[in-house]
Amino acid sequence: MKLLAVRRLLRIQRVIIRYRLDDLMFALPLPWWLKITRFAMPWRWLPRSRQELNRGARLRLALQDLGPIFIKFGQILSTRRDLLPEDIADELMLLQDRVPPFDPKQAMALIEQQLGAKITDVFSRFDVEPLASASVAQVHAARLKTGEEVVVKVVRPGLKSVISQDLAWLFLLARQAERLSADARLLHPVDVVADYERTIYDELDLLREAANSSQLRRNFEDSDLLYVPQVYWDWCRPKVLVMERIYGVQVTDMAALADQRTDMKLLAERGVEIFFTQVFRDSFFHADMHPGNIFVSTVAPWSPRYIAIDCGIVGSLTPEDQDYLARNLFAFFKRDYRRVAQLHIDSGWVPAETKLNEFEAAIRTVCEPIFEKPLKDISFGQVLMRLFQTARRFNMEVQPQLVLLQKTLLNIEGLGRQLYPDLDLWSTAQPFLERWMRQRVSPKSLFQNVQSQVEQLPHLANMTRDLLERMSQPHRKDPPPPWEQRHDRWALRLLGGALLVGGTVTAVSGIALDSVQAWPAWLMLASGLYLVVRR
Repeated sequence: MKLLAVRRLLRIQRVIIRYRLDDLMFALPLPWWLKITRFAMPWRWLPRSRQELNRGARLRLALQDLGPIFIKFGQILSTRRDLLPEDIADELMLLQDRVPPFDPKQAMALIEQQLGAKITDVFSRFDVEPLASASVAQVHAARLKTGEEVVVKVVRPGLKSVISQDLAWLFLLARQAERLSADARLLHPVDVVADYERTIYDELDLLREAANSSQLRRNFEDSDLLYVPQVYWDWCRPKVLVMERIYGVQVTDMAALADQRTDMKLLAERGVEIFFTQVFRDSFFHADMHPGNIFVSTVAPWSPRYIAIDCGIVGSLTPEDQDYLARNLFAFFKRDYRRVAQLHIDSGWVPAETKLNEFEAAIRTVCEPIFEKPLKDISFGQVLMRLFQTARRFNMEVQPQLVLLQKTLLNIEGLGRQLYPDLDLWSTAQPFLERWMRQRVSPKSLFQNVQSQVEQLPHLANMTRDLLERMSQPHRKDPPPPWEQRHDRWALRLLGGALLVGGTVTAVSGIALDSVQAWPAWLMLASGLYLVVRR
């Protein structure tokens, strides 16, 4: 094992030298004693090609040379435009997760081992040649004994040891970068690698992907917008996934879409509607919606329906994050930058001690140039990216769910404008968001919220006691961590909910509301309402 690790390290060093990636390191503000070590590197004295590639292209080619794990890391890194220079992010977007298929005999042996049955006992037909092959798994077409046409996804054998080895080197490089460079520390490279570690290990568990697919299918059951293939749970295992085979046109195949006379404007608008439905109605969104995972049904092209596959990566938002995000978008398009800044502080996305005026000015500086464009040319994804970049300067904590959201929005937006260049994202999204906001304050939703508050009343006493204990410690100088601030806000909201319930019960208990005896009910209702709606 140690010999393999050393060989891998030598391979990484060779690729770094070949593509002169040391230039990227020495471009950072390093200590002087480290900078002079460049002169001790023999390859730096060699003549350079006149047609040398730019730094982004060199990094992309290096990751491709290092294999599928580094390719996947580069793809995920390309979504972090809040961290990367634009030229590098653009190049990393070109990385293709295509690798040669592994031996079909290995695939069949692994399938039989996972299912505990012979291939011929489960499938009446199994295509030995794979339909597709990627860094984590490959896919074979088959037919179940019961007659259903399916695809069988199987994880590459021996992948876990390769991943753990490559991750160890990535963590080492990230720690060294944080230790040696203040600029690198601002990018939180260790956190980025840790996010990748979670993502790649999640993708290795095909039962998780199957569960995600089933949830998304249930969310869009009988929908004209999106179809998700059925999962055959009897034949799903951690390393094998069996699901319905779909037939459709790849969403980027413009010629085929034109041949079947697809309504491209409606197709683009429905993509946006699907995204906002997933984020705000369901709080469960497909976070890997690149063109390879999206197809268009060949049925009824005048009313096009999307087909989504590969639900290995999904995201979700808390009700609080949904609310803050929607309010942020409305405030942005009204150019109410103070409201945007205040929402970031209230949500705990940036520290509570952030100076509101300075944060507002920074947001205005970044966003005003964007809003000088016509509304249809404004990129939602770019707005979010610029916002996150600005918030990072004010110590915004990394929010994995918001990073996934931004990545997905950029994909959907880019795809929508590829299908229909005049797509006005805001005009498509605004009615949906306004409807969602109205539903949030409808009597039915308010009643459900009160019910939820009542269910949590047993925890109220402990939470309130903890809050009062912290408030009784004026000597405490350190600001509470964000999770504790959010805990405090929930405690106050629960207290408000309890007061609302108590006030309502008192008000309907027979006391005349205009009598002197009714003042406790009015006080409880007013106090409860204030605590629930305050930001």
